[in-house]
Amino acid sequence: MTNATAPTAATAVTDPDDPVRERLRRWRLVLGGEQADGTGCALSGRDAAMDATLAALYGKGDKAQSGRERTAGLGASAPSVARWLGDIRTYFPSSVVQVMQRDAIDRLGLAALLLEPEMLEAVEADVHLVGTLLSLNKAMPETTKETARAVVRKVVDDLEKRLATRTRATLTGALDRSARVSRPRHHDIDWNRTIAANLKHYLPEYRTVVPERLIGYGRAARSVKKEVILCIDQSGSMAASVVYASVFGAVLASMRSIGTRLVVFDTAVADLTDQLDDPVDVLFGTQLGGGTDINRALAYCQSRISRPAETVVVLISDLYEGGIRDEMLKRVAAMKASGVQFVTLLALSDEGAPAYDREHASALAALGAPAFACTPDLFPEVMAAALEKRPLPIPDTA
Repeated sequence: MTNATAPTAATAVTDPDDPVRERLRRWRLVLGGEQADGTGCALSGRDAAMDATLAALYGKGDKAQSGRERTAGLGASAPSVARWLGDIRTYFPSSVVQVMQRDAIDRLGLAALLLEPEMLEAVEADVHLVGTLLSLNKAMPETTKETARAVVRKVVDDLEKRLATRTRATLTGALDRSARVSRPRHHDIDWNRTIAANLKHYLPEYRTVVPERLIGYGRAARSVKKEVILCIDQSGSMAASVVYASVFGAVLASMRSIGTRLVVFDTAVADLTDQLDDPVDVLFGTQLGGGTDINRALAYCQSRISRPAETVVVLISDLYEGGIRDEMLKRVAAMKASGVQFVTLLALSDEGAPAYDREHASALAALGAPAFACTPDLFPEVMAAALEKRPLPIPDTA
């Protein structure tokens, strides 16, 4: 009696309902190789085409190409790359396509091809692609710039749709709570604080509290109540953070009660506040790469603070300082002593734990400004806590 679960050599896997064969098929796609790396399974049709797209990117470049053996490389031909980009969009979901595009740019040096309009039209737009385009901005020919702006615009618009509503709602609530009033309208009463303040007026026979003093939320005024300065490191490693911070900067600038300033820096400092109505203009005003002078950037921010007690400074940087370290720390200490809420984000992205200067992070933590990575979804909560001057919701992974 034969064992039905043991396929013969080079068995074509065509039955997805057979769990054993399906498992072998998946291993074959993961491992690649002409001899199926011991799986004994051959691929055909769509599976073979998927394997070819994977082989072009993740193949073994140290072996001579032979038969179906994986070998890395898409060649330098734009048409071949365009076909490959079309193939991966055919065979894989959008989230996987974005990862494969990112790997292709890093592993196979395809960044230069993104300077061609037809390439930009073929790629799946995401935050990482925007970062790559921004790093190529100065080398981009005029024929490509409009296409690049359209790609960046699509990503920015998608991010604004996802992040703007929650950000405005969260920060409006924080601004309201920061201005308590003693004669609130009924729908503005803060019942938790009102009950806590009137517990001494509890009537046991009626099992109720008689509130003699009402505490309510203040309504956000039309005048500026808080100042926010976003100070963003535009070194190459911070590309995704620059994209997200520019979007959040535009959202904050749209709120009347928050005065928003956006400052980007490398070894020089650029104030892009006047471009905040369009985050795409902000992004094309940055220049990813170069050195870092955090001290100079903070000196500029410090010079623009007029109401320290109502100001939040958000430094977004990996803290690899090329300027004067001790002066940087003194500036942070001075701002905090004057009443400024100082927030240090090592990254504003979904990329996970970033590389950063741990010595500088520890020094800032000792000053009461702990440094941590922040996802875009957490950023509104971080800003709300800073505006209300309460402890920041630092992630456990920090």
